Amino acid sequence: MSNTAFSSLNLHADLLKNLSSLNYTEMTRIQAESLPPILEGKDVIAQGQTGSGKTAAFGLGLLNKLNVKHFRIQTLILCPTRELADQVAKEIRRLARGIHNIKILTLCGGVPFGPQIGSLEHEAHIVVGTPGRVEDHLRKGTLSLEHINTLILDEADRMLDMGFQDSIDNIIDQAPKYNRQTLLFSATFPDKIESIAQQIMNNPVIVKVESTHDESSIEQHFYHVKDDDHRLHAVQLLLLQHRPESTVIFCNTKIETQNLTEELLNDGFDALAIHGDLEQVDRDQALIRFANKSASILVATDVAARGIDIENLDAVFNYHIAHDPEQHLHRIGRTGRAGRKGIACSLISKSEAYKVSVLEKFLGFGIQEEDLPSRDVLDTDPMPAPMITLRIDGGKKQKVRAGDILGALTGDHGLQGKQVGKIQLMDNWAYIAIEREVADIALQRISNGKIKGRTFRVRTI
Repeated sequence: MSNTAFSSLNLHADLLKNLSSLNYTEMTRIQAESLPPILEGKDVIAQGQTGSGKTAAFGLGLLNKLNVKHFRIQTLILCPTRELADQVAKEIRRLARGIHNIKILTLCGGVPFGPQIGSLEHEAHIVVGTPGRVEDHLRKGTLSLEHINTLILDEADRMLDMGFQDSIDNIIDQAPKYNRQTLLFSATFPDKIESIAQQIMNNPVIVKVESTHDESSIEQHFYHVKDDDHRLHAVQLLLLQHRPESTVIFCNTKIETQNLTEELLNDGFDALAIHGDLEQVDRDQALIRFANKSASILVATDVAARGIDIENLDAVFNYHIAHDPEQHLHRIGRTGRAGRKGIACSLISKSEAYKVSVLEKFLGFGIQEEDLPSRDVLDTDPMPAPMITLRIDGGKKQKVRAGDILGALTGDHGLQGKQVGKIQLMDNWAYIAIEREVADIALQRISNGKIKGRTFRVRTI
């Protein structure tokens, strides 16, 4: 579908111009099916997987109706995790690049409350937040929803899974009941979604896009395991056999996630865990390290992994079969994207026979169990992650820029530019990916040198 597809929609000229500059040359299925009713002001329920283009769908809709001159909060977007909220806010800022003076705030837990209050005192047009923190601001009277005309629940199924039902109800009770457009986006469509939709939506248009990738690009493999010890052994064999550069291993519990990660680390794998019990700074650092290829394995629960958008994921492992078949598809759909091949390895035991039969009916084919790789692969060493991450104790608030860091590393016959990977700036920190072979040299250059005339502490994480 060419860009004339966007041109045929009733979008403002500034938005169309920006879409062209962003090389939006075609609409995804979820955009093509949900944008027309969204632009007509209708309530919409849209089901689509991560990477389907849903953020642009509701982002264009809310920006098209936004009154920039009315400096009040007009749109509230609720997300299950801080990671997804940050990702959504970033995408909407991209889409709004050609529109002047739009202010977007993120209100999430895990960060100080005070600065958020200060930002809210200066008002905004759009708030993107997690239910818990948004509810806290409403309770303290630091946030008002009286001017809201668009309410968006992104990844609604995960918010319900995480126990945010009461918070969502309390938030919606404080939003205008009339003249409000409600958009609900979800990867799966359990009964709880239908129930909440009936309570808060007005004759919603339902859009279902089952998949956004060619499933033939994903090789699915199923392996029988006897018990949990055998399950761990199977993961090791498969990692050594396939040697993927980036793998997400899904576990069903937080304890399982942490235990598996520790076992993999003990066996020499570059593994990280992400689950709900981690402190926010640890979650942030784990995601940064995995995204910049400083760790090759991310072990995660479904809830913790939602909203993580990792490019070029080579493999997905299911340590246990997912609780429902739609979740299985959502997990494996994170690999095999953009024309790349991916593998999905699922471990199953006799106790999971019922879930396997349900999955077979859902997939439409019988699951054939394969033999695990030979123990001979244990003679090979785990493949180390190609990068190492350095953390500098200086960021945006210290006026540090990515170019300053790159200059400090590459100037005066230092590192080659290609040896420096992603540089990510936070308020008070900067994270730099460095090729493993030259990480010590990079550490010394930052430690002994200066950035913008100042010395900063630096360490490997």
